[in-house]
Amino acid sequence: QVQLVESGGGLVQAGGSLRLSCAASGRTFSSYAMGWFRQTPGKERDLVADINWSGGRRYYADSVKGRFTISRDNAKNTVYLQMNSLKPEDTAVYYCAADPYYCSGNGCSYGYWGQGTHVTVSS
Repeated sequence: QVQLVESGGGLVQAGGSLRLSCAASGRTFSSYAMGWFRQTPGKERDLVADINWSGGRRYYADSVKGRFTISRDNAKNTVYLQMNSLKPEDTAVYYCAADPYYCSGNGCSYGYWGQGTHVTVSS
Protein backbone atom coordinates (compact mmCIF):
# COMPACT_ATOMS: atom_id res chain seq x y z
CA GLN A 1 0.00 0.00 0.00
CA VAL A 2 1.27 3.46 -0.92
CA GLN A 3 -0.11 6.76 0.32
CA LEU A 4 0.74 9.95 -1.56
CA VAL A 5 0.60 13.54 -0.36
CA GLU A 6 1.24 16.42 -2.75
CA SER A 7 2.44 19.87 -1.74
CA GLY A 8 3.92 22.99 -3.28
CA GLY A 9 0.98 24.32 -5.23
CA GLY A 10 -0.09 27.93 -5.11
CA LEU A 11 -0.54 31.13 -7.04
CA VAL A 12 2.23 32.33 -9.32
CA GLN A 13 2.52 34.87 -12.10
CA ALA A 14 3.06 33.81 -15.67
CA GLY A 15 6.73 33.16 -16.30
CA GLY A 16 7.32 32.11 -12.73
CA SER A 17 8.25 28.77 -11.22
CA LEU A 18 6.91 26.29 -8.71
CA ARG A 19 8.17 22.98 -7.43
CA LEU A 20 5.62 20.36 -6.52
CA SER A 21 6.50 17.56 -4.16
CA CYS A 22 4.82 14.23 -3.62
CA ALA A 23 5.73 12.41 -0.43
CA ALA A 24 5.02 8.70 -0.39
CA SER A 25 4.61 6.33 2.49
CA GLY A 26 5.52 2.71 2.20
CA ARG A 27 8.83 0.92 2.07
CA THR A 28 8.46 -0.06 -1.57
CA PHE A 29 8.41 3.49 -2.99
CA SER A 30 11.79 3.10 -4.62
CA SER A 31 10.46 0.33 -6.81
CA TYR A 32 7.38 2.23 -8.00
CA ALA A 33 6.86 4.18 -11.18
CA MET A 34 5.52 7.67 -10.53
CA GLY A 35 3.52 10.11 -12.56
CA TRP A 36 2.25 13.67 -12.38
CA PHE A 37 -1.16 14.45 -13.84
CA ARG A 38 -3.27 17.57 -14.00
CA GLN A 39 -6.95 18.28 -14.33
CA THR A 40 -9.10 21.32 -14.95
CA PRO A 41 -12.86 21.51 -14.34
CA GLY A 42 -14.87 19.62 -16.88
CA LYS A 43 -11.85 17.99 -18.47
CA GLU A 44 -10.13 14.65 -18.16
CA ARG A 45 -7.07 14.13 -16.06
CA ASP A 46 -4.02 14.42 -18.32
CA LEU A 47 -0.56 12.99 -17.89
CA VAL A 48 2.10 15.65 -17.45
CA ALA A 49 5.20 13.55 -16.81
CA ASP A 50 6.23 10.15 -15.56
CA ILE A 51 9.39 8.53 -14.25
CA ASN A 52 10.48 4.97 -13.69
CA TRP A 53 11.83 3.59 -10.41
CA SER A 54 15.42 4.63 -10.99
CA GLY A 55 14.80 7.92 -12.73
CA GLY A 56 16.48 6.62 -15.83
CA ARG A 57 13.35 6.82 -17.95
CA ARG A 58 11.13 9.87 -18.12
CA TYR A 59 8.26 11.01 -20.26
CA TYR A 60 6.83 14.50 -20.76
CA ALA A 61 3.70 15.72 -22.41
CA ASP A 62 4.43 17.93 -25.40
CA SER A 63 2.81 20.88 -23.67
CA VAL A 64 5.40 20.90 -20.87
CA LYS A 65 8.58 19.71 -22.60
CA GLY A 66 11.48 22.02 -21.92
CA ARG A 67 9.64 23.73 -19.05
CA PHE A 68 8.89 20.98 -16.52
CA THR A 69 11.24 18.43 -14.98
CA ILE A 70 10.23 15.33 -13.08
CA SER A 71 12.70 13.84 -10.61
CA ARG A 72 12.72 11.58 -7.59
CA ASP A 73 14.69 11.04 -4.41
CA ASN A 74 14.15 7.45 -3.33
CA ALA A 75 15.98 8.05 -0.06
CA LYS A 76 13.33 10.64 0.82
CA ASN A 77 10.40 8.75 -0.72
CA THR A 78 9.59 11.85 -2.74
CA VAL A 79 8.97 12.72 -6.36
CA TYR A 80 9.17 16.28 -7.63
CA LEU A 81 7.84 18.31 -10.50
CA GLN A 82 9.84 21.44 -11.19
CA MET A 83 7.72 23.80 -13.24
CA ASN A 84 9.38 26.75 -14.95
CA SER A 85 8.13 29.37 -17.39
CA LEU A 86 4.61 28.78 -16.19
CA LYS A 87 1.69 29.80 -18.37
CA PRO A 88 -1.94 30.52 -17.49
CA GLU A 89 -2.89 27.30 -19.29
CA ASP A 90 -0.87 25.35 -16.72
CA THR A 91 -3.51 26.25 -14.14
CA ALA A 92 -4.96 23.00 -12.81
CA VAL A 93 -5.11 20.60 -9.92
CA TYR A 94 -1.96 18.51 -10.03
CA TYR A 95 -1.98 14.92 -8.85
CA CYS A 96 0.80 12.47 -8.31
CA ALA A 97 0.30 8.78 -8.87
CA ALA A 98 2.21 5.58 -8.26
CA ASP A 99 2.20 2.09 -9.66
CA PRO A 100 4.43 -0.96 -9.31
CA TYR A 101 4.78 -1.22 -13.08
CA TYR A 102 6.30 1.44 -15.33
CA CYS A 103 4.32 2.28 -18.40
CA SER A 104 5.50 5.35 -20.26
CA GLY A 105 3.16 7.90 -21.69
CA ASN A 106 -0.58 8.16 -22.04
CA GLY A 107 -2.98 5.31 -21.54
CA CYS A 108 -1.21 3.82 -18.56
CA SER A 109 -3.01 2.99 -15.35
CA TYR A 110 -1.88 3.90 -11.85
CA GLY A 111 -3.02 2.14 -8.73
CA TYR A 112 -2.40 4.88 -6.18
CA TRP A 113 -3.29 8.58 -6.25
CA GLY A 114 -2.77 11.61 -4.09
CA GLN A 115 -5.43 14.18 -3.25
CA GLY A 116 -4.02 16.87 -5.51
CA THR A 117 -2.56 20.34 -5.12
CA HIS A 118 -3.86 23.46 -6.82
CA VAL A 119 -1.69 25.49 -9.16
CA THR A 120 -2.93 28.84 -10.41
CA VAL A 121 -0.94 30.87 -12.93
CA SER A 122 -2.06 34.44 -13.35
CA SER A 123 -1.50 36.40 -16.55
